Amino acid sequence: MGPHPAVAAIRLAVRRVLHDILIEHTAQHTAEQHSGEHPGRQAPHERPPAPPAPLVLVACSGGADSMALASALAFEAPRIGIRAGGITVDHGLQPGSDLRAEEVVLRLRELGMSPAESVAVTVGRDGGPEAAARDARYAALDAAAARHGAAAILLGHTRDDQAETVLLGLARGSGIRSLSGMAAVSGADGRYRRPFLHIDRQTARKACMAQSLPVWDDPHNTDPSYTRSRLRHEGLPALEKALGKGVVEALARTAQLSRDDADALDAWASQAESAVRDATGLLECAKLYALPPAVRRRILRRAAIEAGAPAGSLFARHIEEVDRLITGWRGQGAINLPGRVVAQRQGGRLVIRQG
Repeated sequence: MGPHPAVAAIRLAVRRVLHDILIEHTAQHTAEQHSGEHPGRQAPHERPPAPPAPLVLVACSGGADSMALASALAFEAPRIGIRAGGITVDHGLQPGSDLRAEEVVLRLRELGMSPAESVAVTVGRDGGPEAAARDARYAALDAAAARHGAAAILLGHTRDDQAETVLLGLARGSGIRSLSGMAAVSGADGRYRRPFLHIDRQTARKACMAQSLPVWDDPHNTDPSYTRSRLRHEGLPALEKALGKGVVEALARTAQLSRDDADALDAWASQAESAVRDATGLLECAKLYALPPAVRRRILRRAAIEAGAPAGSLFARHIEEVDRLITGWRGQGAINLPGRVVAQRQGGRLVIRQG
């Protein structure tokens, strides 16, 4: 008799991701071997050394999604020659959070993971509590990956999380990129992997129950003072009541379609950028005007970020104001952007620099 259907589903999702990681790791090792070879050093029939087993970490809060992910990683990794480890981040936002982090570490070790450790962080205030906690968490995970030489970190975001992310992006009015939700592969060198983006939250919870895995339900996930919590417990249920079942699946599908479109537009903008700059590197307004708005605004956003504007603080309304220097030029003054960056039109050129 095989495993519970929910357990089988999460293991299959993780197996596919681990297979990709192993192929990439082997290819990278082979390339490094070839780049370091010297003629005559290796015997004609001598086999090159096998690559060391890569380490894959799971970011685990102790909740159902990440515990299910940890269990699937612990099961699948040894079967294909991958080492499995786990990291839990203690945000210090609730009493006893350090004790809960220690419990998660114990569960990870019981699954056979090594390393298994807790990392305490200090959460700032920039961008609001949710964004600040996320920034602190990813900084800690990046540091852990570097410290242990991990090939990848698995994140337990589910299809439900993806649907929520799409709705939050829609509410911000930030454009098609924000509607594309979370990428299956993201971060420096594709460090972060999200195997569960096609699996619903209920399946992950059922997998934990079938394996008798204890889980911790974060009270912040039901706290109405958090936007995502309100969306999860009020917004999405209201949409499903009004529109019928299938809203979550449709939103997740929208994310993938939007990501494909956004990637294509980003590639177009990258190719077009050099053609709209003059010999000194300044953007030519006439050439920018001739581009489709979606391509032009991507070039403007990239230029603002390169000048020092923080990407997380640069919103659609900022880019629209800069765009009007090109499409609605009436002699208006400079546009102030986040990060003390200034955009202004001078002699048919768009100058974006630190003020």
